[in-house]
Amino acid sequence: MSDIRIRQLVFAAKSLKTAYLLEQVLRLGAPYPDPGVGEFGLTNAVYALGDQFLEVVVPVKDDAPAQRFIDKVGEGGYMAIFQVPDLGFIRQHADKIGIRRVWNADLDDIAASHFHPADIGGAIVSVDQPVPPESWRWGGPCWTDNSVPGSICGATLTAKDPIALTERWTAALTGTASNGASILQTTDGPVEFTPGSANALTVFHLSIANPAAALKRAEVHGLTVSDGGFTLAGVRIELTEHVQAVES
Repeated sequence: MSDIRIRQLVFAAKSLKTAYLLEQVLRLGAPYPDPGVGEFGLTNAVYALGDQFLEVVVPVKDDAPAQRFIDKVGEGGYMAIFQVPDLGFIRQHADKIGIRRVWNADLDDIAASHFHPADIGGAIVSVDQPVPPESWRWGGPCWTDNSVPGSICGATLTAKDPIALTERWTAALTGTASNGASILQTTDGPVEFTPGSANALTVFHLSIANPAAALKRAEVHGLTVSDGGFTLAGVRIELTEHVQAVES
């Protein structure tokens, strides 16, 4: 199966100031504070970008997994959430190859599983199947009203062994082999695996209206800007121009 989507990318941050900066720089709409993340010792803000989502999670408990993540590596890319067409198959295959599911939800409008980051490598990975496919419970009940034009068009991870990490993610998300590749293709864009000293989710690739203006706003807010992108909470955000589709 290759028809998987990148539906949500997640920052782990020390405070919701990160969410404020993200909102100001990208001119995002009102965020959704999901009360459900309290189960994980978190508070959060979820922003809609087209029909995809950017989330900032902030630990509010010392034993929260996100707090352990920040204590270990600092703020950074924490989680990637993918939409899959057959979650039952993905769950069965993950169990078969020894990737633990650390959380499962089976609701009327969405089913989801989180894979253990120690088993898949680089980040927490969630596989989700919303019903209907265009819906997204995690964005809140009003996300279509708060969405702004744009998209998530890819992500990049560093890896000690990019080929091996690509193979693990491809097996977990599609149930197929990567055949020596270092890119996992999705319908929204590539997930790339590049050499690095650690397995980590390091770059979010976004398409937005007027990237040049966003980069100027990033500079005003004191963020590091270079080569068409900026860095926020340990993640590099690379921007390209979003071209609005013209209906025929």
